[in-house]
Amino acid sequence: MSSRRTASTNPQLLLDQQVCFALYAANLAMGKLYRKLLAALELTYPQYLVMLVLWEGDVLTVSEIGERLYLDSATLTPLLKRLQAAGLLDRARSSEDERQVVVTLTAAGRALKKRAQGIPNEVLCAAGCEPDELHGLKRDLDRLRGHLADTV
Repeated sequence: MSSRRTASTNPQLLLDQQVCFALYAANLAMGKLYRKLLAALELTYPQYLVMLVLWEGDVLTVSEIGERLYLDSATLTPLLKRLQAAGLLDRARSSEDERQVVVTLTAAGRALKKRAQGIPNEVLCAAGCEPDELHGLKRDLDRLRGHLADTV
């Protein structure tokens, strides 16, 4: 039996019908775009996400950052160490609870925010969408993530 014949009898297994593949392919394309945009900032995409969280609230615990990014501390700690080595943030044990590590931006980390200001607009332009379309897509993806998170 040829693969073409098998696919026609089972259309739900066609690659082009898979939401997961559409998300995966879009993620690859988005990753390439961000790699290009973030090169000037000398940040990886995960490091950029950490910086976005810290630009919103300068003094946060590792746990708080992990909650925002859906990352565990084992994944987050190496990212934070690299950002600290780059001089963008400091990490220190909390004086109130030594089990917690508090992360704060350095002056260089705060200054980097200004250099990153244009990135969201560049992503919007590259996406070829109107702002409302992109916001709607983000809302739908957030809802999808929430539903999927509830099932695992």
